[in-house]
Parts: sequence; structure tokens; C-alpha cells
Amino acid sequence: MRIASVGLHHGEEPILVQSSGSGTIFFTGCSLHCPACQNQDISQARSPHGVVVTVEQLAAIALDLERQGAININVVTPTHFAPSIAAAITLAKEHGLSIPLVYNTSGYESVESLALVDPLVDLYLLDIKTVDSEVARLWCGSREYPEVIMRVVRWLAERRLVTEIDENGALTGTLVRHLIFPGTFSATMQFLHWYANTFASHSWLSLLTHFWDPTDGRRSFVLSASQYAQLIALLKELGITRGYLSDPYGASRWIGDLV
Repeated sequence: MRIASVGLHHGEEPILVQSSGSGTIFFTGCSLHCPACQNQDISQARSPHGVVVTVEQLAAIALDLERQGAININVVTPTHFAPSIAAAITLAKEHGLSIPLVYNTSGYESVESLALVDPLVDLYLLDIKTVDSEVARLWCGSREYPEVIMRVVRWLAERRLVTEIDENGALTGTLVRHLIFPGTFSATMQFLHWYANTFASHSWLSLLTHFWDPTDGRRSFVLSASQYAQLIALLKELGITRGYLSDPYGASRWIGDLV
């Protein structure tokens, strides 16, 4: 495995970081190569960044993150190393790892790959970037992405019946992330109808409204005031209240408080 960075991360949704931070392990490479990835220096094919680690070393890294106070182990873009990650987390648990595992994925997965790690995963942090094939072609580099994500959702829906906070205050189940790409507001509205009808009862939702532009390195709010109001109105109409929505200033707001 090749790891690009390790540390306590405070940039995830509030419930995933709390006061201590998420024990985040960024892997080099990704199963999906989006043209505008905010982590493109480490995610693109053949990226030279990162260090090679063994199963035993990854297990030690996870244990060290727990000792530092991490509230979970958050493996980011893990798909292409799934068998080794499963072996490492199993080994870490044998040596006392007790915090949850967050599987942080683009959603461009095979269900066979997910089956390797599923017994170890407490929370899937699952991107659903779009259910529109043209948006997928432009922004994800894969026109088949919607077809792939629908297979993943069907598979998860059979295994993760509910998403809830456990007795230790950790979120378990599935937290779906949806980034609104510039100029794709109608596709997001389409996604929300699909989500409400297929997966909302199983998961929480995190809607991200700020886009990082790789051409100038700036992050900006992608919606007009009217579109933001329409978005909140649709969430209310569809009964989607569990999860987070970033506001025009970048703060992560609880959807239930907005609708």
C-alpha cells in the first residue's frame, strides 16, 4: 500500500471529528480519476507521493492514531488497497484497536471489493457524486459512474438498514456525501429525488455546496441565493432532514435545523 498522509483531521462532518479529530489515512491513488479532484496531487494514477507500507505497518499506524486521541480510523480512497486494509485493521484489532473504522470512498466500487471490508466497517462515508451520466462524464471521468453507484447502494441497503449514533456517540451505517458541481443544480435536484426514494431511510446525507477550482486553487459557493432556497425547500418537501448542508459561508449546518 502507498500512504500519502496520516493525521488527526478536523475537516470532516462534525460528528466524525468532534473535539479530538478523525484519524485520517489518505491513500495514494483512487479508483476514480475526477478531472477536478481537490486531492489530485495524490489521487491521480501513478502519483509519486506517499510512502509504501506493509500490512503490519498500517496496523501500527492505526493503533498510534488511537493513542493520539482519534475517535475513528478514516481510510480515504481505500478501494484499490481493500484486501490489505482489511488485513491491517484485523491485525490492529487483535492488538487492541477499539475505535470505529470509517470507509471513505468515491463510490466507484465493486460489491466484491466492499464484501472484503464490510465486516470491519462501522461507517461508510460514501460519495454519490451524481446519478446523471453526462455529469458523470464531465466531472467524474466515467459515464458509467451512476450505474456503478446504484449497484453499490442496492448492496449497502441490504446490509446497512439504519444509520444511527451508537452508545459511544459514534455514527454507524452510511453517511452519503454529494458535492454540487458548478452548473449542475438540476442534476442535484434529480439526485435528491432519487436519494429520497431509494436510500434516505438507510442513511444520513451531507450536501457540499463549495467547489474547489483546480485552475486557480480557489473554493467558492456554487449556488445562487435562489438556488440555495430551492434546495432547502426541496429537502423539506422530500422529508430529508438527517445530515448536514454547508451554508454560503462554508459552515456545516444540520439539515433538520434548516428545513
